[in-house]
Amino acid sequence: MHPIKLGGVHHAAYRCKDAKETVEWYEKVLGMEYVSAFSEDHVPSTGEYDPYMHVFLDAGNGNVLAFFELPQQKDMGRDENTPAWVQHLAFRVGSEDELLAAKKHIESLDIDVLGPTHHGIFKSIYFFDPNGHRVELAADIGTDEQYAELKRVAMPMLEEWSQTKKAPRHADWLHEIARAEHAAKG
Repeated sequence: MHPIKLGGVHHAAYRCKDAKETVEWYEKVLGMEYVSAFSEDHVPSTGEYDPYMHVFLDAGNGNVLAFFELPQQKDMGRDENTPAWVQHLAFRVGSEDELLAAKKHIESLDIDVLGPTHHGIFKSIYFFDPNGHRVELAADIGTDEQYAELKRVAMPMLEEWSQTKKAPRHADWLHEIARAEHAAKG
């Protein structure tokens, strides 16, 4: 038995450019409820002087998304060695219909939306928040058999990747539809 028993994600925290703008955007775009804020002049864990506003938004199902505004720090940037599509926040919606309704709502706010993209066991849309964070909404569409197959091949895929650094083909079926869509466009 492992000595640590996790009870879920308490919160995930990211940096923002403006706490008020970020809270308002997540309320308007995703319907999140702003639930609390912490603010200090000194960082509790280190004691260093670095005034901040730490805001918390309810992301549903006991999940909390948090942001720090750090006015004394250099302007926000991103890891330029990591493609913009890699680091993102992904939220679940209840169905494909909800995903399409979300896309329509977000586009009505003049936000560019990519997708839906078919990932075999879920479909997603993608867009950026005002801080440059990529946001994904995903609707699960997989079957119990598909999830079981993915679990079955997870370790062989990891082992093969670890040795070759080439994409293992154990779950190629996942992105067949997406590849076909890209081929038709190209």
